Amino acid sequence: MMMMKRKLNFNRRRREGVVETTTSCSSAKDDDDVEWEMRPGGMLVQMRSQNSSGVIVNLPDLRVRVEYGVVRYQISASSLSTFGELKKLLTAETGLQPGEQRLIFRGKERENGEYLDTCGVKDRSKVVLIEDPESKERRMIEMRRNAKIQAVHQLIDDVAMEVDKLAEQTIYPGSVSEINSDIPELKGDNYKVWRERVLLQLGWMDIDYAIRKDEPSSITEADSHENVTKNPIFVESF
Repeated sequence: MMMMKRKLNFNRRRREGVVETTTSCSSAKDDDDVEWEMRPGGMLVQMRSQNSSGVIVNLPDLRVRVEYGVVRYQISASSLSTFGELKKLLTAETGLQPGEQRLIFRGKERENGEYLDTCGVKDRSKVVLIEDPESKERRMIEMRRNAKIQAVHQLIDDVAMEVDKLAEQTIYPGSVSEINSDIPELKGDNYKVWRERVLLQLGWMDIDYAIRKDEPSSITEADSHENVTKNPIFVESF
């Protein structure tokens, strides 16, 4: 009886050894059959599978969920794409250039050369997009500068319209009295008020035209034609 039990145990261990040897050989054979390829960054990865005709089978695209503030985007990208290529796809959606973007995945900012698959990006994975602070500051400065330029242009247009209205009523004066007779804005103190309003508008543009220094304080009925024409601005205007 004891001899028979020992024989059964021996046969069982022998079979287990054969199975283990066969499994090890199969695993080694599978490792030998795997083909590898070198990525541009120097990483050795398993080569993509090929069909019977030898054509490389492209892997399905990943649907990457991108969170940008309160806005959500879903971008389709290959798992073999880099984060730099993902930024180019996001440019069409967000209007941000690749250099203005920062992509955060799993709490870490990813570089342009990192691959989606090697970083663990899977289908419907979430990536956070933030705008580069320096780029945002430059954009705000540019917007303020453009707004100021537009305001200056508007002020110039307003002043030009007032001058054009006065020019339509202007007649070459034969005397000082004729200057004040046809244009209400230039009668007595009204001219000074009008001039102060124009100077205030020009002052908003941060431009010093030295008008206060060169012009007379006012033009009144008491001024003689000779005194008025001595003023250089009056001479240059005709």
